[in-house]
Amino acid sequence: MADDKRDAPRPFDVKTVEYLLKLMTEHDLGEVDLTEGEQRIRLRKRAAMVAPPAAPVAYAPAPVAHVAPYPVAHAPGAPAPTSAPASAGAAPAAAAASKNYLEIKSPMVGTFYIKPDPKKPDFVTVGAKINAKTVVCTIEAMKTYNPVTADCAGTIAEICVQSGDFVEFGTVLFRVDPS
Repeated sequence: MADDKRDAPRPFDVKTVEYLLKLMTEHDLGEVDLTEGEQRIRLRKRAAMVAPPAAPVAYAPAPVAHVAPYPVAHAPGAPAPTSAPASAGAAPAAAAASKNYLEIKSPMVGTFYIKPDPKKPDFVTVGAKINAKTVVCTIEAMKTYNPVTADCAGTIAEICVQSGDFVEFGTVLFRVDPS
């Protein structure tokens, strides 16, 4: 009788576990939890066992040190190259770095959504006044929509990601002007 149980197919055989591990690696998943009837399997990567903070952390960005570019050698007798003007895309980033903005970062890995529903307005827009309890977005992870609160007060100065983008833990979602 014991031999029959050992040979009987089980809902979570070695091939299933190997397949799930492969999917976890391919899709950078930290945990998979499946239930079939009374059978349950939970697979976790070691790094995923550390729980993320319960709420996003907002703080002022670290000061950015200015580093001069390396000198470029030029041909003898040729005029020395002049410095090129900064690109238009670099100006807003430099302005954001020079201001004392607070950052709202992703508390988890998932898909960022700025709207509660495709037919509803955005949670927040640039220029919106927020407080610590204001829901600024949702992040979908494994078909669960997790609300993200601001945890700071001020005015939304920048939305750093687009709705539908994949975000990782610590990705800057919003910059907030606390003044």
